[in-house]
Amino acid sequence: MTETFATRPYLPDPATAPELFDGVLTRRVFAYFIDLAIMGGLILAVTLAGTVLGFLTFGLAWLALLFLVPGVIVAYYAVTLGSPRRATVGMQMMDIVLTPTRGQPLDGWMAFFHALLFWVTFWICWPVSLLFALFTPRRQMIHDLVVGGLMVRHSPMIRHWQQARSAAFY
Repeated sequence: MTETFATRPYLPDPATAPELFDGVLTRRVFAYFIDLAIMGGLILAVTLAGTVLGFLTFGLAWLALLFLVPGVIVAYYAVTLGSPRRATVGMQMMDIVLTPTRGQPLDGWMAFFHALLFWVTFWICWPVSLLFALFTPRRQMIHDLVVGGLMVRHSPMIRHWQQARSAAFY
């Protein structure tokens, strides 16, 4: 938690690029609620289809709902975070993006693991996870640190990396 820019120079520093971290926690909370609404609609559609199919299959499809509902949640995060945009629909609306910090690409498996850890830490104790982010310099939550992810503002990030590339070029 006392990480400095010198220890990881390839990551944006909140002291030199504060616009990347401006309001990230608030934006994450609002993005979470937007994503909850979207996932709620997806789960409702899967549940309705499973209910109808349950009558047609004499209850067999109802057992599948036990696996399909959590699968919809994890698939939503894995598909959206694992895409080239690296953001869920809510994150895109709130102008934040998940950036890998360990020099490896954020593929579907990393996005899946990020979502899984998010829900585990959220179910265990969400206030601790949010409070944890208040005391990290880059506003990372527990699951971000474990997976190696960093949430930053998208539009300032593009400008930041363009400036960093041009500075490294000279």
